[in-house]
Amino acid sequence: MNALDKDPTGDLAVVRYGDGEITVLRPGRYVLCAVSGKRVSLEELKYWNPALQEAYAGPAEALERWRQLNP
Repeated sequence: MNALDKDPTGDLAVVRYGDGEITVLRPGRYVLCAVSGKRVSLEELKYWNPALQEAYAGPAEALERWRQLNP
């Protein structure tokens, strides 16, 4: 088994979400969207909420969470 054969489920990163930046606490390839549960690669991560420490797959998921919190 080499690095390319590694099980991708073991590649979950632990991230601290800040205002405009993220800090990787445990390296990995992806985080999970708090709304949809989809995997979001760290390279494509653009939407998160620093107050809730949540990542979102895209603008639709971020808007959905905002609507949940602001009825």
